[in-house]
Amino acid sequence: MGTVRGCEIPEDLMYNVDNNVWLRKEDDGSITIGMTSYACALAGQIVSYTPKGAGKDIKKDKSAATVESGKWVGPLKSPVSGTVVSSNDDVAKDPGLINKDPYGSGWIAKLTPADFAGDSGELKTGADALAAFEEKMTADGFGGC
Repeated sequence: MGTVRGCEIPEDLMYNVDNNVWLRKEDDGSITIGMTSYACALAGQIVSYTPKGAGKDIKKDKSAATVESGKWVGPLKSPVSGTVVSSNDDVAKDPGLINKDPYGSGWIAKLTPADFAGDSGELKTGADALAAFEEKMTADGFGGC
């Protein structure tokens, strides 16, 4: 597990650093996406989660769900294009799971990717992701999680 300024950044995931989202490729070819711990720290306690429904096509960098905290409402942008397979019913019941376990039980959506090879080329992983988040946090003036 990597950390940057106290924010957990698992090095085995792929990241769209600009949008503060992660992606995990599953064994069945689907992908799971979610908010980073950095995004959670910026947003504060998540109080609402409105996902796109199963069967909905999502374009890369477009909203897969809307999340809301006490100080922010906005889209969770998908790091790749695809079709929603499922959303997280547990998070629908308890949106705070996103803050408690952003890389585990707080996942946002599962998708069947449309062009994973084409869309994932710009995503960061491992040491590259840690360096990119450090650079982003510096540019954002972020003190830490």
